[in-house]
Amino acid sequence: MRNLPAKLIPAVKTAYAAMLLLVVLTAAASAEAPGFVGSQSCVSCHQQQASAWSQSHHSWALKLPSPQTMLGDFNDARFEHKGLSSRFFQKNGRYFVETDGPYGKAAVFEIKYAIGVAPLQQYLVELDGGRLQALDIAWDTTARRWFHLYPNDDVRAGNGLHWSGPYKNWQARCAVCHQTDFHKNFAPRPPGYNSQWSELSVGCEACHGPAEAHLAWAALAAGKVSTDPSKFSGVDAHGWQHPAATGKQAIEANMCGPCHSRRQALGPDSSPPQAPFGNHYALSTLEDRLYFPDGQQRDEVYVLGSFMQSKMFQKGVTCTNCHDPHSGQLVAAGNAVCTQCHNETGRAEFPSLKRKVFDAPSHHHHTPGTKGAECVSCHMPERNYMVVDGRRDHFFRVPDPLLSQKAGSPDACLSCHTGQKAAWAADAIKQWAPQRVSSTLAYGETLASARRDGLDGKMIEKLAAIARDASQPAIARATAVREMADQADGATAAALAPLLADNSELVREAAIRLWRSTSPAERVNRLQPLLGDPSASVRVAAALELANVPPGDLPVAQRTVLEAALTEMKAAMTANSDFPEGQLAIGGLALTTRNWDAARAAFAEAVLMDPQLVDAWLMRARIADALGDAAEATSILTSAFARNPGDSRIAMDLAAQLGRQRRDAAAVPILREAVAAHPGDQEVRIALAASLLRAGDLAAAQAEIDSLRTVSPNRAEVLVLAAMRQVLAGDLTGARATVKTISGLYPSLQLPPQLEALSRLP
Repeated sequence: MRNLPAKLIPAVKTAYAAMLLLVVLTAAASAEAPGFVGSQSCVSCHQQQASAWSQSHHSWALKLPSPQTMLGDFNDARFEHKGLSSRFFQKNGRYFVETDGPYGKAAVFEIKYAIGVAPLQQYLVELDGGRLQALDIAWDTTARRWFHLYPNDDVRAGNGLHWSGPYKNWQARCAVCHQTDFHKNFAPRPPGYNSQWSELSVGCEACHGPAEAHLAWAALAAGKVSTDPSKFSGVDAHGWQHPAATGKQAIEANMCGPCHSRRQALGPDSSPPQAPFGNHYALSTLEDRLYFPDGQQRDEVYVLGSFMQSKMFQKGVTCTNCHDPHSGQLVAAGNAVCTQCHNETGRAEFPSLKRKVFDAPSHHHHTPGTKGAECVSCHMPERNYMVVDGRRDHFFRVPDPLLSQKAGSPDACLSCHTGQKAAWAADAIKQWAPQRVSSTLAYGETLASARRDGLDGKMIEKLAAIARDASQPAIARATAVREMADQADGATAAALAPLLADNSELVREAAIRLWRSTSPAERVNRLQPLLGDPSASVRVAAALELANVPPGDLPVAQRTVLEAALTEMKAAMTANSDFPEGQLAIGGLALTTRNWDAARAAFAEAVLMDPQLVDAWLMRARIADALGDAAEATSILTSAFARNPGDSRIAMDLAAQLGRQRRDAAAVPILREAVAAHPGDQEVRIALAASLLRAGDLAAAQAEIDSLRTVSPNRAEVLVLAAMRQVLAGDLTGARATVKTISGLYPSLQLPPQLEALSRLP
């Protein structure tokens, strides 16, 4: 049993990420804290700002239904998707949809709210327990048509992505960024919501903070009878709460970042405006499902993580340099938003700017007035989300076709010149700028290689070099640490110990995971100081890693701090138990503290909420296997694969389980299905080749090995498979040669016994 956590490391890794959905330690609100008064209270004094805001996306974040706010066609309009028909209509001045309900049967639902204004509008309906759910049929405000958010998928009832499921729940997923001062108020038993908010949409106070004290100051300044502004705590001379940060960029990162980022919330409600980002959220790093290896946006990442990689961010550029904070529009049209800084005279606040003419063919080498001559076409490539919502990448980078090719990411040049190759684009750029230095953002190629070829000692050192390089963006350094964290040994952790005191909370938080494989005593010694870190995201991460340390191993003072943090954490888990990741968090902490029954119950609840939540299925199976119930583990994985056909991770775990039962032949068709679904996934192809070898099908195994070697000829696992195939085929001479190659490339690699014996032969 003592070895159980080691067997569960891949599962714990996922649970760790989900656990960061926990709440932060926050001080109780003072009785004298100013309250929210609503945007209408601001208009009389701030008419220009209010007018700009009134037509902004913030103002349209959530609206009650009316002829002015309902942009979709509700005149008995019909929409078909994957054999399911939906109808949108009005009755007695109210708006309705007839569509497939939570149990797969057609039903009529009243539209309670409209979300957004352009380029699409979505609609909320209410289900039992006060659940507000966003329909997955939306209105395209440009083309004026209904469309499905998953046009190529059949997401009927029972699928986690169905509109009635947990991922379309407004209170859990959306409200904190679409409403002002939102409080979720979720009750788990029976499950339901009693949510409250101060303003329906994103109003003035969502950014500026509660304005009660400011109104009192304004009234007093105008000589009117007013509440005494001095009764309010924590406000400045004008009645505004003090921002937590200093400097324009830091203040705006705290103000805008919580909603314009891909992050994990540490609590269920809206965070206080301008509060420190890290006290309420943990920013996602450049993980593979969210970003391409070179840092380009892949999934919806909402700007901040991209912007933090840019040279502009490093030089102090901030949101309102380009965006009007009230209208949300750009401060100038077209290239002018860029040339306000990038011009022949520069800009005083950014003295390092290169002074030259940029908006000219001598720089962009395209015909003026065309798309190719627009700054954003090359430096902010666009990617569509929600089918019709094109969003520009805020990493502001010079195109590097060869780096994009190595990283497997899109290239701005080839997105227009679709018939050309990376070498052609790189040659054109070289002709335009012969002295141009290649990108200094080396992490793209390294992350691509690590994810493609796996980690060995050399790759871990490359990642460590990025992590130590303070000239690299903090989010990239933290990503490098996360890539190696679960495979880092004690020596690597010790070499990177200074990262625990890094200036970036992102790096400090990521570095905590390096100590997972070290002894409890060493972990306590290194991590217990971080229980008092200024950033809650760091404190929570440290508490999670120390959760399974016996209390007696901690100093008394730190024991009390840890216990308090864990108590808050458990309370937060309950608050976030209304969506699958919350259940992953509950199960993850139970796993860490070896409460197996609680862990199994939480992961079972997670897959009940979302049958496509692969991580929860894997956790359930690994716990069963670790507790000695191989039959239960096999049954769980078989059910998981049936609900998630072709999933590579389930297939590999199920194949491994069958292999331990000497049923490799049964694993082969499962792995073949996964390879067919994910032909570029080397891990599952490696598993298939191994199962074929154990099943005795040497010819089929050779075909898979050949395929693997065309992509990664020197990958350790692939070479080992090739040598094993040679041994099984009786080609000992060839096997010895392959083993020699392996030993030369990976001298510390532990070989299987058959190959180890060959390596010792003269």
